[in-house]
Amino acid sequence: MKLMERTAVQYDSEKKSLEAHVDLCAERYYRLEQRLENVETAVTDLKDVMVEESKKTSKVIIGSAATVIGGLLSTVVALVMMI
Repeated sequence: MKLMERTAVQYDSEKKSLEAHVDLCAERYYRLEQRLENVETAVTDLKDVMVEESKKTSKVIIGSAATVIGGLLSTVVALVMMI
Protein backbone atom coordinates (compact mmCIF):
# COMPACT_ATOMS: atom_id res chain seq x y z
CA MET A 1 0.00 0.00 0.00
CA LYS A 2 1.38 3.38 -1.00
CA LEU A 3 1.74 6.00 1.71
CA MET A 4 0.39 8.90 -0.31
CA GLU A 5 -2.14 6.99 -2.40
CA ARG A 6 -4.60 9.30 -4.12
CA THR A 7 -8.14 8.23 -3.33
CA ALA A 8 -10.27 11.31 -3.98
CA VAL A 9 -10.69 11.16 -7.75
CA GLN A 10 -13.50 13.20 -9.20
CA TYR A 11 -15.54 11.27 -11.75
CA ASP A 12 -17.61 12.71 -14.62
CA SER A 13 -20.75 11.09 -13.22
CA GLU A 14 -20.08 12.91 -9.96
CA LYS A 15 -19.91 16.24 -11.76
CA LYS A 16 -23.29 15.64 -13.41
CA SER A 17 -25.23 14.11 -10.53
CA LEU A 18 -25.57 15.35 -6.98
CA GLU A 19 -26.73 11.87 -5.94
CA ALA A 20 -23.56 10.29 -7.33
CA HIS A 21 -21.50 12.98 -5.61
CA VAL A 22 -23.18 12.26 -2.27
CA ASP A 23 -22.65 8.50 -2.66
CA LEU A 24 -18.98 8.93 -3.57
CA CYS A 25 -18.44 11.33 -0.66
CA ALA A 26 -20.01 8.82 1.70
CA GLU A 27 -17.63 6.14 0.41
CA ARG A 28 -14.65 8.48 0.76
CA TYR A 29 -15.57 9.35 4.35
CA TYR A 30 -16.07 5.67 5.14
CA ARG A 31 -12.58 4.89 3.82
CA LEU A 32 -11.08 7.82 5.73
CA GLU A 33 -12.75 6.59 8.91
CA GLN A 34 -11.31 3.10 8.37
CA ARG A 35 -7.83 4.49 7.82
CA LEU A 36 -8.11 6.69 10.90
CA GLU A 37 -9.19 3.70 12.99
CA ASN A 38 -6.16 1.78 11.70
CA VAL A 39 -3.88 4.64 12.74
CA GLU A 40 -5.52 4.82 16.18
CA THR A 41 -5.03 1.07 16.64
CA ALA A 42 -1.38 1.29 15.59
CA VAL A 43 -0.73 4.19 17.98
CA THR A 44 -2.41 2.34 20.85
CA ASP A 45 -0.33 -0.77 20.14
CA LEU A 46 2.83 1.32 19.97
CA LYS A 47 1.99 2.98 23.29
CA ASP A 48 1.49 -0.41 24.93
CA VAL A 49 4.85 -1.65 23.64
CA MET A 50 6.58 1.52 24.86
CA VAL A 51 5.06 1.17 28.34
CA GLU A 52 6.23 -2.45 28.59
CA GLU A 53 9.74 -1.57 27.42
CA SER A 54 9.85 1.30 29.90
CA LYS A 55 9.00 -1.08 32.74
CA LYS A 56 11.76 -3.46 31.65
CA THR A 57 14.28 -0.61 31.43
CA SER A 58 13.34 0.61 34.90
CA LYS A 59 13.91 -2.87 36.32
CA VAL A 60 17.36 -3.05 34.72
CA ILE A 61 18.31 0.39 36.08
CA ILE A 62 17.13 -0.50 39.59
CA GLY A 63 19.00 -3.81 39.45
CA SER A 64 22.18 -2.10 38.30
CA ALA A 65 21.93 0.53 41.02
CA ALA A 66 21.41 -2.16 43.67
CA THR A 67 24.49 -4.00 42.41
CA VAL A 68 26.63 -0.86 42.58
CA ILE A 69 25.36 0.00 46.07
CA GLY A 70 25.98 -3.55 47.24
CA GLY A 71 29.53 -3.43 45.87
CA LEU A 72 30.22 -0.12 47.59
CA LEU A 73 28.83 -1.39 50.90
CA SER A 74 30.93 -4.54 50.75
CA THR A 75 34.02 -2.40 50.05
CA VAL A 76 33.24 -0.17 53.03
CA VAL A 77 32.73 -3.22 55.25
CA ALA A 78 36.00 -4.74 54.05
CA LEU A 79 37.85 -1.47 54.79
CA VAL A 80 36.29 -1.21 58.26
CA MET A 81 37.27 -4.81 59.01
CA MET A 82 40.88 -4.01 58.06
CA ILE A 83 41.11 -1.12 60.50
